[in-house]
Amino acid sequence: MDERTRDVIVIGGGQAGLAVGYYLRRTGLSFVILDAETGPGGAWRHGWDSLRLFSPARWSSLPGYIMPGGVDYYPERDEVLDYFIEYERRYKLPIERPVLVSTVRDDGDTLLVETDSGDWHGRAVVSATGSWRRPYIPDIPGREQFRGEQIHSAEFRSPLPFAGLRVLVVGGANSGAQIMADVSLVGNATWVTRREPTFLPDNIDGRVLFERATERYLAAKEGREIDWDDGSGKFLGDIVMLPPVREARDRGDLSSVRMFTEITRDGVVWPDGREERVDAIIWCTGFRTALDHLAPLGVIAEDGTIATDGTRSILEPRLWLLGYGEWTGYASATLIGIGRSARATADEIATALANQKSR
Repeated sequence: MDERTRDVIVIGGGQAGLAVGYYLRRTGLSFVILDAETGPGGAWRHGWDSLRLFSPARWSSLPGYIMPGGVDYYPERDEVLDYFIEYERRYKLPIERPVLVSTVRDDGDTLLVETDSGDWHGRAVVSATGSWRRPYIPDIPGREQFRGEQIHSAEFRSPLPFAGLRVLVVGGANSGAQIMADVSLVGNATWVTRREPTFLPDNIDGRVLFERATERYLAAKEGREIDWDDGSGKFLGDIVMLPPVREARDRGDLSSVRMFTEITRDGVVWPDGREERVDAIIWCTGFRTALDHLAPLGVIAEDGTIATDGTRSILEPRLWLLGYGEWTGYASATLIGIGRSARATADEIATALANQKSR
């Protein structure tokens, strides 16, 4: 076999890439993981200083190795990075980095993976690039003319640069809540969300979100519908009440206002027409899937997803997608949830390639 040819090329060395690598080791297939980062950790390398997991360590582990910390401890970013380092060392996964993949093309019997350090060929390709490299900011009128500072949560590291400033934290999910809790300690911060945020009870953590994703997965397989209305008409909640978030709520810093309608040179315009000066806007508005490298295959739909049967592309059956969200496996974009989809993907690939050889 050519030194640049493998049975499987895995693109991305974050949690999804490592999880599928763990299971590919058991198949006997040759594979390589191409990672654009300079070290272990994937998107976790770019998290802000105070970032914590939403679930306790015991419930936030990749397959085969329990994250240290137990059932009641929420690891910090650097502890998660240490876990990734140890995971790679423990399982001696074949990772090449830094390798930036530019395109994947049909090359006859194989898929050609073009990178900034040379080409690779694979009988199968697993794309596990996640979304960190495609931060999303909504197109609000006037955003380009704003003279203050604008950053996405992908760039946020510490609240200290915002000390004493009038700051808008935009986004109603967990990242918005955590960053609001941080910035409100040092600046005059306002939390801006499109709708009223919903919070998990204090005694419930991110395990519930995974359990609900699992229940959705089972219900879909069985053709059932799920009704989680508790009688109040409200969903249980989405935001995990980590200690810093609870503290922000208890000091009165976690109330939110609805979205502004326009951005001016020096501030924003609220729905009632009132204009307010602000110094900075932090966009905690999520990400879009990083799939541009797959464009030459002609598999990307208008909504930015790829039609799959499980995690396998329907239009290009030598391609599998892993860790991009529920369209590639329920809870597959989480540490706790990726194992199930990764195992199924590795098993599918092994079967598909074995069938190819038997023809």
